Amino acid sequence: MPLLEVRNLRVRYDKAQILNGVSLSVNEGELVGLVGPNGAGKSTLLRAISGLVRFEERMKRGTHGDIVLEGEVRFAGERIDGLAAHEIRTRGLVHCPERRRPFRELTVLENLLAGAFLSASKPETERRLERCFALFPRLAERKTQIAGTLSGGEQQMLATARALMFSAKLLAIDEPSLGLAPRIREELFAAIGKIHAAGVPVLLVEQEVAQVFRMAKRNYILSQGRIIAEGSAQSLMADETLRAGYLGL
Repeated sequence: MPLLEVRNLRVRYDKAQILNGVSLSVNEGELVGLVGPNGAGKSTLLRAISGLVRFEERMKRGTHGDIVLEGEVRFAGERIDGLAAHEIRTRGLVHCPERRRPFRELTVLENLLAGAFLSASKPETERRLERCFALFPRLAERKTQIAGTLSGGEQQMLATARALMFSAKLLAIDEPSLGLAPRIREELFAAIGKIHAAGVPVLLVEQEVAQVFRMAKRNYILSQGRIIAEGSAQSLMADETLRAGYLGL
């Protein structure tokens, strides 16, 4: 049984069909890549999986315009597509959204502690902090610094580390390299590789196709709200139509 299974997922904002019958899965121990052009629906897919689309739907109820989500999302054998975002998170499916979004007026340490607000004990919180600082030494150096004054790369490191503070059973990461310098991207991807090697399954959404293909043994290509291909990097790269039309390689 897959750890995460998405079945025929459809999302519509007003009259715009963003996702149209998407199905994918992530197994225990896997790092799965999801790539595709801008506007393909990648971020919407992660938001639907993590419950944020349902939150938006409830917030808009009674106002103009509709948000419709159909299909199934199962996590660890349980159907979760009807749950609130915080309920999904407590089950261990942790979404690290694009654009970082730290609590800008809090320090690095305070941001990380906020990620562990449901921790069972102080010793466990300390253990997770040590793990995050080992993965991201820059954050250890800047733990008393206000998050809003960090560089873009440091804020992305903080966002990823804050997600890890929640003891993720699966980490869904959206566009972590967006807007970062090449050296910072390398550090970040190296840390994601270590997170996966430590036993955390990862669903990695990225436009850096070559980097994703180096990391993920199984990949999906999303275009215009549909999964158009699935397979290993080698099999996808061997298809000249995919290479030219969707992968930019």
